[in-house]
Amino acid sequence: MKVGCIGLGDIAQKAYLPVLAAQPGIELHLQTRTAATLARVAEQYRVPAAQRHADLDALLAQGLDAAFVHAPTAVHPEIVTRLLEAGVPTYVDKPLAYELADSVRLVELAEERGVSLAVGFNRRYAPGYAQCVEHPRELILMQKNRVGLPEEPRSMILDDFIHVVDTLRFLVPGTIDDVTVRARVEDGLLHHVVLQLAGDGFTALGVMNRLSGSTEEILEVSGQDTKRQVLNLADVVDHKGQPSVRRRGDWVPVARQRGIEQVALTFLDAVRDGTVVSGRDALATHELCERVVRGVLG
Repeated sequence: MKVGCIGLGDIAQKAYLPVLAAQPGIELHLQTRTAATLARVAEQYRVPAAQRHADLDALLAQGLDAAFVHAPTAVHPEIVTRLLEAGVPTYVDKPLAYELADSVRLVELAEERGVSLAVGFNRRYAPGYAQCVEHPRELILMQKNRVGLPEEPRSMILDDFIHVVDTLRFLVPGTIDDVTVRARVEDGLLHHVVLQLAGDGFTALGVMNRLSGSTEEILEVSGQDTKRQVLNLADVVDHKGQPSVRRRGDWVPVARQRGIEQVALTFLDAVRDGTVVSGRDALATHELCERVVRGVLG
């Protein structure tokens, strides 16, 4: 199976390439316009010169069976369009695009061509989060906070807060009837945002504070007098009377802990099986993010 990796930044190097390079039966092709990065990463993963590409045309000429896109968000629409038009099953690191119209167009193009389009919402596959589906979820609270990083609202919401939005959508136990957004914007920069989703029997809160004094990610699901916490995608604390803690094993790879290994291999399995992956559910997350952007900007 010929698999292309487009963009060789931190997320590709730290999370995806260790997974892809370890899979048997994969011929890995790398593409980036930065020659020094291409040479260094290719040497690290022992990718032959014939499988190193400086531009997308050269990569597409290889007849790819699948592609992973980890280039900057601003160029996703152009790259993904080329891949889909070439009939290449495509996995895109979130988001599809900054503008909802572009995301809609890409999903519709994939459907018209009958080509897989997957979006990298890895938290759905992270063991600690996936196990929360089994827990009562009358109240869901997710916080993803950073230190000293206020940012332009659209890029912050689509590049980062989208993980919170998608995780809440994944975990809510019913139809969302009400959406409320609160935020603090100062000098054009988003300091914090709070999203509330509500439906019959549940409330879900998503919080991101970019001036929180701590880099942390905390998920809590509770109901029926029990609570489960997942701390930084690693430790799971169950509360029913005395809390019990399950810590991440010392030898569990970070990519597996964060669900990246699982979501990548699920996509590749679908490609092997000839199953077309739909981008429709991912598009619903982008549509909700657009509501958040509008709520923040007024």
